[in-house]
Amino acid sequence: MSDSRQRIGGSRRSLALMATLTAHRVRAELIGAWRLASWQSIDPDGTVGYPLGQDAVGQLMYDEGGRVSAQLVRSGQPGFASDDWRRASAGEMCAAWPAYFGYFGTFSVDATVGTVTHHVEAGWFPNLADTEQVRHYRFEDDRLVLDAETEWGRVRIVWERLPIDPS
Repeated sequence: MSDSRQRIGGSRRSLALMATLTAHRVRAELIGAWRLASWQSIDPDGTVGYPLGQDAVGQLMYDEGGRVSAQLVRSGQPGFASDDWRRASAGEMCAAWPAYFGYFGTFSVDATVGTVTHHVEAGWFPNLADTEQVRHYRFEDDRLVLDAETEWGRVRIVWERLPIDPS
């Protein structure tokens, strides 16, 4: 019986070690800069929408220190009358607000369930602060696909790995 317990205990330790190694591999794969390919919202009836338009741009960055930053922007926004953002009119501010989505914080990986969690410190939308944004991940060639259930429905965000600048 003790042999059986050792084997089971050993298997549990092996599984835990394997999950840790896998999490390290996933983390290593995430590290770097990613360019937005698409951001889709998917309604319960299957209708697909694009929160910032089909041509939105963005960048997602993960660093070796465990930091994450996400910036997503509607393309083709008109400029403000002044280059000083503090002088923006109420109309300019109201038009810019729904055209941007961004936050920063730390991240963790749970390879056993296939999630990366963004632990948000602060962002454009104040309600994101101190939240955990859980994303189911998968890698497809040089693409990172993040799926999530959000307060406003299901989203799928696809990112393309940016090349490393050798200089």
